[in-house]
Amino acid sequence: MREIPVAIMGLTEGNGHPYSFSAIINGYDDAGFAASDWGGIHDYLRRRDPSEIGMPPLRVTHAWTQDAAETAKLCAACRIDHAASDRDALVDQVEAVIIARDDHQQHWEFARPFLEKGLPVFLDKPLSLDAEELARFKPYLEQGKLMTGSGLRFAKELDEPRAELDAYGQLKLVRGAVVLDWERYGVHMVEGILGVLRSRPVAATAHRSEHPSVAVEMDDGTLVVIDALGGVPKTFCIDFFGTDRRSSHEVADNFSMFRRMLWHFARMVESGEPQIEPERTLDVMRVLMAGRLSRQAQRRVTVDELGV
Repeated sequence: MREIPVAIMGLTEGNGHPYSFSAIINGYDDAGFAASDWGGIHDYLRRRDPSEIGMPPLRVTHAWTQDAAETAKLCAACRIDHAASDRDALVDQVEAVIIARDDHQQHWEFARPFLEKGLPVFLDKPLSLDAEELARFKPYLEQGKLMTGSGLRFAKELDEPRAELDAYGQLKLVRGAVVLDWERYGVHMVEGILGVLRSRPVAATAHRSEHPSVAVEMDDGTLVVIDALGGVPKTFCIDFFGTDRRSSHEVADNFSMFRRMLWHFARMVESGEPQIEPERTLDVMRVLMAGRLSRQAQRRVTVDELGV
């Protein structure tokens, strides 16, 4: 099998995705990880069977971050051959790129050179909360050149409701609770929940609360309520309430969700086919945008008024 060279690009504060994604694809070096600041990632990698490591035909061959010392640590931990000093030069050195940084305001700037050359790109969540930028990204989603999202769409803890949604009867309420903020962490709940439901969002209304709390109306009548709780103990919890069944799911297996997500990216790279329906990806951004606007304006916001 021919190896496909991939670049990994980052880094944003508190986001270890360059390390976790690269290690899942390439494997990892214990001494290199011990010298990094990502002991938690190292711990969950060491608990996996070797058969779960590796994502052929992808191979992360190049890395770039804003800090040369951090790039060197990343390369040592994740067996990456080339520490790049010029991110723009990567467009001629690889065949795909993973932009593993969650500051969505920078996503178009980072992704544009690669997308315009026709390289497949994975962008960390959230894609963008700007309508004009989303319009620029949309053709690439449709062409199978761009994938984005949270690993929670693929969380193994949600396999049961994904496979047996009809067993819940009429779904009344879905409730998600997560740590920290709405844009960077609420997206996990939105992605995970919309990845299970077949319905689509209609409107969002933010509650008058200290933390972001948003009620999302779905087109089948289901109500989705998502709370981004700020500085609380680690929480990634989703509850489903139907007329015939209810269930609660605490999502904790980061490795499995990331591996599944990267597997789908590898399939997109090989096939040129979208792995997530583009409108479903855009629905996630619509919910985030509507929730933010509703909280700012203190009113119900429909997704239609967003122009996305």
